[in-house]
Amino acid sequence: MSEVIKIKKGLDIPLMGKADTVNVEAELPVLFAIKPTDFHGLTPKMELKPGAKVKAGTTLFHAKSNPDIKFVAPVSGELKAVVRGERRRILEVVVESDGKFEKVDFGKTDPSKVSREEAVRKMLEAGVWPFIRQRPYDIIADPSDTPKAFFISGFDSAPLAPDYDFILSGQEKDFQAGIEVLRKISNDNVHIGINSKSGSKIFKGLSGVKLHEFDGPHPAGNVGVQLHHVLPVCKGDVVWVTQPQDVVVIGKLFTEGVFDASRTVVVAGSEVKNKGYYKTMIGASIEPLVKGNVTGEKVRYISGNVLTGTTISADGYLGFYHSQVSVIPEGDYYEFMGWAMPGFGKYSTTRLFFSWLCKNKEYRLDTNLHGGRRPFVVTGQYEKVLPMDILPEFLFKAIITEDIDKMEQLGIYEVVEEDVALCEFVDTSKIELQKIVRDGIDLMIKEVG
Repeated sequence: MSEVIKIKKGLDIPLMGKADTVNVEAELPVLFAIKPTDFHGLTPKMELKPGAKVKAGTTLFHAKSNPDIKFVAPVSGELKAVVRGERRRILEVVVESDGKFEKVDFGKTDPSKVSREEAVRKMLEAGVWPFIRQRPYDIIADPSDTPKAFFISGFDSAPLAPDYDFILSGQEKDFQAGIEVLRKISNDNVHIGINSKSGSKIFKGLSGVKLHEFDGPHPAGNVGVQLHHVLPVCKGDVVWVTQPQDVVVIGKLFTEGVFDASRTVVVAGSEVKNKGYYKTMIGASIEPLVKGNVTGEKVRYISGNVLTGTTISADGYLGFYHSQVSVIPEGDYYEFMGWAMPGFGKYSTTRLFFSWLCKNKEYRLDTNLHGGRRPFVVTGQYEKVLPMDILPEFLFKAIITEDIDKMEQLGIYEVVEEDVALCEFVDTSKIELQKIVRDGIDLMIKEVG
């Protein structure tokens, strides 16, 4: 193992409502949904119509650009509805569970005895390929590519994030099987970034992987930040990434021959009564997790973390890549002379309020912007929370002006939305920087490929 990589820039937001590492029981919902909007650049094409009977692993739709990339039902039951938005864009494909949890049998396979082509074919057929994403661009990987490496972040440093060591406890065998599959499809070049302070026995007990230890504040757990310090992504490079729980799903496909959509999510936030780790499934309605479990009436439900997650309703669905549900107060109010008050109970990344004197205080933060959008000015704020050797202000301006050459020179291949989420959080101009980065990525895909 190499020496510890110390991340000095960044910010750990002292958000109230972190969950203890305890398992909490909750019923599984009846409704589940796979949302095409979770997959950047995807145009789905339905293979079934509402009313069709499905098992876990039955193909619901595929990518129009590549029919081999399939998206499958997480549970058995009936295809309940195809929810569409503007211009008939598919927003949700809803499955109603029959409670039987029957699964399509894809056949057990020893990962060490299959060829790379056979492993890829099995993953595509069973619908686990969408778990494999590529850098640059954070889009579903092209199965015809051969990546220079496979990288997994073994910890999440975002606010109220799940503890993967706790989640993966007892699943070591399936996780190792998943690693064997990833080794097969990446020419035996799998890297895992781990938290140097966690003492993770699960990741350190793996065979056939290269471990890299990181120490520092968020975004140290972002796979993009880890790649920047270990395997920088340059023009023409392709690196594949995935998440720890997705590795388990891939492993079970080979060891058990089924698509197992089981997922442990942490339900946290200042407004949650019973915080903890809940057993559910990919695409599950969050209603059983939050019903009667939330204080206050005006709250925001977020699938994912508070920096990069998606706002959903109280009966909305868990995102395909999410292992967290956050509940925080809604900030729909105006505040008289907010910035001019002493602010002992307010959080600020600068010394604007006297609260900076309370080093270990946690805050009940809400969604209020605390001010309107302002002109884009160079302040030096972004560099303090982005631990990458790039110039974020100039990159954002190059994206806005659609200067592709400058975008390439300034590091567009290395960043995705989550990497600039803290920049957006500390930005006094209230600019939607994550959207700007995604617009820049979409432009690169269109113009460069």
